[in-house]
Amino acid sequence: MPFLKVAGAQIVDENGKEVVLRGAGLGGWMMMENFISGFPGCEFHIREALADVLGPEKAEFFFDKFLEHFFAESDAKFFHSLGLNCIRIAINYHHFEDDMNPRQLKPDCFKHLDRAIALCAKHGIYTVIDMHTAPGGQNGGWHSDHGSHLARFWIHRDFQDRLIWLWSQIATHYKDSEWIAGYNVLNEPADPDAQHARLMAFYDRAYAAIREVDQQHIVFFDGNTYATDFTKFPDDAGTRWPNAAFAIHDYSIYGFPSSPEPYAGTEAQLEQMRKTYKRKREWMDQRGLCVWNGEWGPVYARPQYDGDATDDINGRRYNVLKDQLEIYEKDNLSWSIWLYKDIGFQGMVHVSPDTPYMQLFKNFLAKKHRLAADSWGADDAPVKHVFAPIATLIHEAVPEAGATRMLYPPIWSLEERVARFSRAILLSEFLVAEWAAHFRGMDEQKLDELARSFSFENCQKRAGLNRVLMSYAPVSQ
Repeated sequence: MPFLKVAGAQIVDENGKEVVLRGAGLGGWMMMENFISGFPGCEFHIREALADVLGPEKAEFFFDKFLEHFFAESDAKFFHSLGLNCIRIAINYHHFEDDMNPRQLKPDCFKHLDRAIALCAKHGIYTVIDMHTAPGGQNGGWHSDHGSHLARFWIHRDFQDRLIWLWSQIATHYKDSEWIAGYNVLNEPADPDAQHARLMAFYDRAYAAIREVDQQHIVFFDGNTYATDFTKFPDDAGTRWPNAAFAIHDYSIYGFPSSPEPYAGTEAQLEQMRKTYKRKREWMDQRGLCVWNGEWGPVYARPQYDGDATDDINGRRYNVLKDQLEIYEKDNLSWSIWLYKDIGFQGMVHVSPDTPYMQLFKNFLAKKHRLAADSWGADDAPVKHVFAPIATLIHEAVPEAGATRMLYPPIWSLEERVARFSRAILLSEFLVAEWAAHFRGMDEQKLDELARSFSFENCQKRAGLNRVLMSYAPVSQ
């Protein structure tokens, strides 16, 4: 089967026929995230903490079983049954390279990724390999797995060199894999340089390193500032980087607890979503380049936290989902919704509440929710009174601090910065040991039972979400 490629503004097959890639992101798997599987902080935090509690061998056993059960053939079968045809697989560089042994591939580092790509191919599903983390962190998010708001990737050349090296290894390994649609070079970069100079230099080098060993696969470039800004990309991008697509992330504020108003599908709300989406892709449209929406999608209410309001909230969120898809449909846009699987906040499927893992962590998860310890979609109402004085103090002491233009990234308000530093970083660090302590004394059989909670057979389907996605899947066109 020939490779997909970019032709102008389209992804096409070997006959030049357009192929629209529509699917989901496999996050929380080879790049674990706190809101997806219920731990606090970052993946490196819990790996270190669990090794302290269980010992390195048993901790590694649990994480390997987690990877085994989280995505298996039953997941690929279900995904295919919805008519979706592409999975964006988020990976963490830590799975391939140790910070204390740079530029040395870990043994069996491709084992689970090889397995997932092969399972997807078996069921007619393309994959995109998404580098979700970079050494030093390419942005200030928990999902970069570096534990800081400072993106040090941009200020240490060796971090960049290491990722160039790793992409060369990955491209060499997969250069003949025809069911891989392409490589998403760097998830949500946040280069604070006013001209995005470091990001552009990195993209040039990464593209060259990949093309040195792999001339076939599409290369996907995220915009700067969390895949939202292409204004400093080179005007000659189409010829400078042949066979490349450009990735926006198009989350709508109406799909989150922080929405300024309940979503009712009014013309004003629809226009706001259209304007935001069009602005993100405007640079590519002016140049006739290929656009891919690499992440988007609402989060959902849960009965244990939202009570009687759950159905009403989720009904509105499904309407946000449908209206975004209507907007995308007009452009025949390829997209990858976030997220395939989690513990019940955003996924197309989610771990059942009666599984051993969810039962073990039931009280801890409720505590983490009450404290708004995760950044993603958090409802901070129960703790806002605790942290609000910090923002007030800064506003009073430094009046200009309210002008987000003064600090990068501008999409973070002062209140958002306070939340990320004080809750998602500081508070979460103190919760890590409590999470790991739940595993104390467990043998391998018990650890496997916990990991098996994430298997498809132990998950529930989010029917409302999946019905909407099916109606816009490629096979329905």
